[in-house]
Amino acid sequence: MKHSIYNSEKGRLAILKHYEQYLNSFDFEVERAFVDISIGKTHVLIAGPKEGKPLFVFQGGNCINPMTLSWFKPLIQKYRIYAPDTIGHPGYSEQKRISAKDNSFAQWIAELMDYFNIKKCAFLGPSYGAGIILRLATYMPNRIDCAVLVSPAGLKLGSKTEMIQHILIPLLMFKNSSSAKYLEKITDRMSANCMKEMDRQIIGDIFRYVKLEQEMPKLTVRKELENYVSPTLIIAGEQDIFFPEKKIKKRAEQVIPNLTIFQSFNMGHFPSEDYLEKINNVIIGFFNKYY
Repeated sequence: MKHSIYNSEKGRLAILKHYEQYLNSFDFEVERAFVDISIGKTHVLIAGPKEGKPLFVFQGGNCINPMTLSWFKPLIQKYRIYAPDTIGHPGYSEQKRISAKDNSFAQWIAELMDYFNIKKCAFLGPSYGAGIILRLATYMPNRIDCAVLVSPAGLKLGSKTEMIQHILIPLLMFKNSSSAKYLEKITDRMSANCMKEMDRQIIGDIFRYVKLEQEMPKLTVRKELENYVSPTLIIAGEQDIFFPEKKIKKRAEQVIPNLTIFQSFNMGHFPSEDYLEKINNVIIGFFNKYY
């Protein structure tokens, strides 16, 4: 399979089946668009009132778009949400990988915005999705009205030793044995023991069938954001193994000149339903004031 991020056609179909099942579980209407742009064909989920202010929502890395979109369901009542499948990640967009270290993702977002006739809007992204928004803030800050970064990549990484011990070694064991206990070990550590069974199954299949993206978005430096003046909310997890709150807070205060609110919760990288409710309340308050 040319340019494929999947190990096999069977694997690709398994992941897309999960994608469709997730979409079918939503209690709101979702439109879909395929957008042909220079970076590569991109599949976009669109939801919320047509007259609502536009809000771009980016998925987490090595994940499926409907999974992370489901975290922010309360926003769909008010905002017109555009959620693209990240190019080079699981989903329906083109499977070629693009670099999260240069201006490629900024270019990708700008072309999507132009396609939907959006000059400037709000952005929301968890994890890898937040790292992509920081690339846009670096290269095209004038396209961002305000931004929400949840458990963000692109600022500071957690302890490599802990990641090797709690994620990488169990992942290798899982790939060799397909044993549920190793998958549980990883997903419990990622979510502080609260991952939904449906999500656990999907992550297991992503580990089985997808060549994982291992390159994290570039760690942003202050000089890159000197022209970025939009209000920014960061939400971080105290138990997040990838991007722990303590490291994120210190780094964010150093590099983001207009960090408006920094909010932390005692959660892992994957929030529980209770924490999602709190996260959405904070985001809604932030958008009401700054968007």
